[in-house]
Amino acid sequence: MTAGGTRDRPRRFGRLLHLGSVVIDVVLDVPALPERGGDVLASATRVTPGGGFNVMAAATAQRLPVAYAGAYGTGPFAALALAALREARIEVLLPPSAGLDTGFVVTVVDAGGERTFVTSRGAEATLRAADLAAVRAAAGDAVYVSGYGLLDPGGPAAILGWLERPGARNVVFFDPGPLVGTMPGAVLDRMLRRADWVTCNAREAALITGRDDPPAAARVLAGTSREGLGRQEASREGRGGVLVRTGPAGCLVGRAGAADPVHVPGFRVDVLDTTGAGDTHTGTFIAALARGADALDAARTANAAAALSVTRRGPATAPSAAELARFLAAG
Repeated sequence: MTAGGTRDRPRRFGRLLHLGSVVIDVVLDVPALPERGGDVLASATRVTPGGGFNVMAAATAQRLPVAYAGAYGTGPFAALALAALREARIEVLLPPSAGLDTGFVVTVVDAGGERTFVTSRGAEATLRAADLAAVRAAAGDAVYVSGYGLLDPGGPAAILGWLERPGARNVVFFDPGPLVGTMPGAVLDRMLRRADWVTCNAREAALITGRDDPPAAARVLAGTSREGLGRQEASREGRGGVLVRTGPAGCLVGRAGAADPVHVPGFRVDVLDTTGAGDTHTGTFIAALARGADALDAARTANAAAALSVTRRGPATAPSAAELARFLAAG
């Protein structure tokens, strides 16, 4: 239950408070990944803000105000990140971490549009409980948490402690991320217990639930399946909703009160670069819910935004509200 009633009741909120991390993406376009010990020439290189920035940029593109409550540094990568945040009109809530630059991700995109990552952590991985103690969430704020932040040394204590503070009633969105399989079980259990919405891709859903079939994984995450949940079963019951992305096919939306997840079809496009598509999907989905859309309409809107994003090169390629409206009107 929440202050306003059951968790599956539609909720409106006026701002997204982002507890993730902004990094810099060094993006390399290659014909194919090299063999071990080999080399390959990149056809293009881009240096652009990434990580949590992509979700925030997608939400602001749909006119949802966003505030960044993550850590950042003081070096050249941090300067690039701050400039991008300012340009996107994203409010920065914390002071910089002195003496340490923001981290970066080497993103390799092959000819098929698939991307592979190598991450170097920086100041964004230094968030501590004392940092978040000064962050105040308004009653109308939603909160976004990335699994990456829960893998940082002080992340679980800082983020979970802040989310579980007495009186906290904000809607929480949790994106477990590709490294969720390495997350300590106790940390994951606490985060799943607190999350109102879990949004992930099919691979991540399988890592969490042990179910390779996306509908089965969605049922487990939504708390409507009783099979093999063990000690984490209770933590997944009563969740507001679960969204599992299934690539070009679209996504599945599972609700705690429904027996089966609903498939929301995707849109046919020519794929150029899938980098950041999941983040675009998540940010757009959150913004649509904020406007009062129901979960299925919000998922369709998110599918359209992700489809547009993969036709463009780069991680932060979310469409504007006008572009998205035209695409949806065209069917």
